[in-house]
Amino acid sequence: MTSSGLHVVFGAGQIGTPLAAHLLAQGHRVRLVRRGGAAPEGVQVVHGDAGDRAFAAEMAQGASVVYHCMNPAYNTAVWDRELPRLMDALLNAAARAGARLVVLDNVYMLGPPRGTLLSEDSPIAPTSRKGEIRARVNERLVAAQVRGDVRAVTARASDFYGPNGTNTYFGDAFWPKALSGGIAQTLVNLDTRHTYHYTDDVVRGLATLAEASDDAYGRWWMLPCAEAETTRQLVGRFGVALGRELKVRPVSRIAIRSLGFFVPLLRELDEMSYQWNEPFIVDDRRFRERFGAAPTPLGQGAAATVEWANQHYPWAQ
Repeated sequence: MTSSGLHVVFGAGQIGTPLAAHLLAQGHRVRLVRRGGAAPEGVQVVHGDAGDRAFAAEMAQGASVVYHCMNPAYNTAVWDRELPRLMDALLNAAARAGARLVVLDNVYMLGPPRGTLLSEDSPIAPTSRKGEIRARVNERLVAAQVRGDVRAVTARASDFYGPNGTNTYFGDAFWPKALSGGIAQTLVNLDTRHTYHYTDDVVRGLATLAEASDDAYGRWWMLPCAEAETTRQLVGRFGVALGRELKVRPVSRIAIRSLGFFVPLLRELDEMSYQWNEPFIVDDRRFRERFGAAPTPLGQGAAATVEWANQHYPWAQ
């Protein structure tokens, strides 16, 4: 199926903005809804509160596909307040427009893998407050699908790396020190295997689902990802692309908890540390087999990430 017509992307962060550019390059008319800022040339940008049902419905008028790529500030209280509001507004908007709804989500609601691979068969078993919120919001989406209110599909991804990933573990907190020759700090265990989804693969995966036949809807898919390796190995690939070894040091769990009293973000991240206590590996086999998708090789993705970082943080070199 080809979803022609207007594609409306809600959220202009590290995925929404490149998704809008990708859809435009595919020949679609694209509207990008965001709170502020610019958009890729040729994309219509509208500023406003996507959680306002009337505004969201107006923005989705005439759309064939609506994309939910919004992620509020990384704060449990904010998520508890905003995520249900945003989901409800977009469910209503897509239903009124008769549009497909493509939702980008993470894997928090699945909880620890406990020695298994994370896949579409994984149980919903969150062990974090953020995961519980994501699970409750997912229930709203599933209920709307069961009622027949909306045709929706959810795409799930683990942590991101890649171009535009300013808010990832390999973003603003990592690259300035890495590029300057200093010791970059990470908040994760460097030596457990962990799936990182490449940002451009996430963009292409969302666009693929938008064009999929109807039987791909009413469910969720793990987006394509390269074979998991340790964070230390991925950092090593960044070093190869830079032409020198990158110095990196993990921040201890005790330090994170101590600093959390003064740095709210660290307090928020602490409950998610289970993702690096054991191998945290996504099984994307079903997406690959269904859509013939191949993820970007890690070496290629690392080189593109370094190229982006050099351009985005020139002052750090």
